[in-house]
Amino acid sequence: MFRGVAKLVSRQWLWPAVGILIILLILPPLVPRFYVYILSLIFVTALLAMSLNLAIGYGGLFQFHHGVFYGVGAYTLALMLTKTSLPMWMGYIAGPIAAALAGLIIGWFCVRLSQLYFGMLQISLGSLIWAIVFRWYDFTGGDDGLHGIPRPSILSSANNTYYFILLVLVICLVALYIIVKSPFGATLQAVRDNPQRCAAVGINVRRHQLVAIVIATFFAGIAGVLFVVLERSVFPSLLFWTLSLEIFIMCLLGGWFTFVGPMLGGAIMVALRTFVGKYTEYWTLILGVILILLIFFLPEGVMGYFLERFKPRIKETAEGG
Repeated sequence: MFRGVAKLVSRQWLWPAVGILIILLILPPLVPRFYVYILSLIFVTALLAMSLNLAIGYGGLFQFHHGVFYGVGAYTLALMLTKTSLPMWMGYIAGPIAAALAGLIIGWFCVRLSQLYFGMLQISLGSLIWAIVFRWYDFTGGDDGLHGIPRPSILSSANNTYYFILLVLVICLVALYIIVKSPFGATLQAVRDNPQRCAAVGINVRRHQLVAIVIATFFAGIAGVLFVVLERSVFPSLLFWTLSLEIFIMCLLGGWFTFVGPMLGGAIMVALRTFVGKYTEYWTLILGVILILLIFFLPEGVMGYFLERFKPRIKETAEGG
């Protein structure tokens, strides 16, 4: 019966995913360029939220300053393309690696603390990186950032950039799904639920948490690289703690105990900022009202609500088969 349920769940979500992917593939020639850009931005934001969800949703880690790794990936690429004569492809590889290295160094200190202290130390160390970027005018451009960053000629058009970002997003989602469903992913969730019991049975809790941080920051670095590809600029606010708060809200909004929930949260956040912000500068007030209603009526997030709602139907269909 469990095998049948697993197969049915796979079919349940495989075909909708394929359908959505096909729609996304045929959209660019059919919609204005502005919407192609917004969709590309949603893809970048979705990957960033998914990377945080690996640490906070599946790992239970208080990753309160995740945005700094997004900024490290973006700035690494931008600096390599503007300050050195190295090949472009090396910058695209170096961005995620630099973010993962920053995650390893910061995570090595943070995993020795628990819960709130973990988050507070990460905010402090992340803010230190932001301060360096913000003040180092000769190298990073300071609060002006870096602009006009070159990109490959093949990505000169909006549609080609869109397809490139979509391709990287799909590859990263498949990789994240494999990680979550692997023995490591199962162990990470066990550590999240009961670290004391895991330690008692011989699991190295700190090592699993540190590996989760490194993986999450690596994918955040990929998102940072994609941001540079899309915007051709970087600025210190990418590393500021307010962006990290937005990413946290994306996971909460979509459902941080679900796989694709943060993607939905990221899409909602970008849509609110773009379309509601067009009519009023107080779009964050509307977001606050939505979050209050969400906490009261949908504590598991939007995607969590739908999964809970349709789970009985999946079970009944499986048992009937």
